[in-house]
Amino acid sequence: MIEKKDKKQGYHHGNLAESLLNAVDDLASRFGIESVTLRGCAKLVGVSPSSAFRHYTDKRALMTAFATRALHQLSARMTAAREKAIAAGENPFHAVGLAYVEFALDKPAFFRAMWHEEAIYSNDPEYVDAANALSDHLHGGFADTIDDHDPGELSAQELLAWSAVHGLASLFVDGPVGRGKPKAERMARAEEMLRGLQGAF
Repeated sequence: MIEKKDKKQGYHHGNLAESLLNAVDDLASRFGIESVTLRGCAKLVGVSPSSAFRHYTDKRALMTAFATRALHQLSARMTAAREKAIAAGENPFHAVGLAYVEFALDKPAFFRAMWHEEAIYSNDPEYVDAANALSDHLHGGFADTIDDHDPGELSAQELLAWSAVHGLASLFVDGPVGRGKPKAERMARAEEMLRGLQGAF
């Protein structure tokens, strides 16, 4: 939840930088990434633009931090899905793929921002580290759910798996597939695709 300014006691927050990123999510989810401005986020949080500029020098810096957080969150969600599936004796490949698609459905602004390089500083060290970590996660046997004979390269199977889940997620978020359908129905379609995909391995 975004914390607001208390007019009597001043602004109270645990971390203004994180609150501004929450504001990005709010604005981007409602109006699109292009609508986000640093001043708009500052207004939504309830602080002056000068306070926001002390954390992020411009919109690109703000969006870079937002994309970095998205990459970390997707990696964490996939890892958690794999571990939960293994503990429950379920199919970890399906769990990881579904986690990827569900992340896009639950957090479309994060999903769009991750690779939106024209809107961020793509050479920012923290962004590069996060992007590399997710890439390693995905070409490391698709989060360790399929055989990985060369951890340093994307195999054909790993590339197929990543392309499939990312493509379906993109079609759900910005394309015609499942438009207007409830989340449960779209996730069911994702599971059908993953069953067919694993049969190709």
